[in-house]
Amino acid sequence: MTRAGFEYILEKHAKAAAARCPTLSGRTLSPHLLRDSCAVLMLQATRDIRKVALWLGHADIRTTEVYLRMDPSEKLEAVEAVLPPALRRGRFKAPDALIASLMADVRTAPT
Repeated sequence: MTRAGFEYILEKHAKAAAARCPTLSGRTLSPHLLRDSCAVLMLQATRDIRKVALWLGHADIRTTEVYLRMDPSEKLEAVEAVLPPALRRGRFKAPDALIASLMADVRTAPT
């Protein structure tokens, strides 16, 4: 099947789908869009960029890394990984045991 043949079949089915689902009308569908959507779903399912790269036939894994930026769950996971822990407002008051431990270290330190 040629690219043009696939585009023709995709357009025919997209029109039929738009007749049943009005939210699809006016949207542009392309073979590349299907490829990208499939790659993102595959990345979400496998969580392995190497498998996606092999499936897409990419010679260099850096080409496949674009799908990491497309996947919202990957973005959210990356953001959550760098968020600082929740901190309470106010002044820090060291517990007495900590102060005693530090003072003992100061007293026993060589001068």
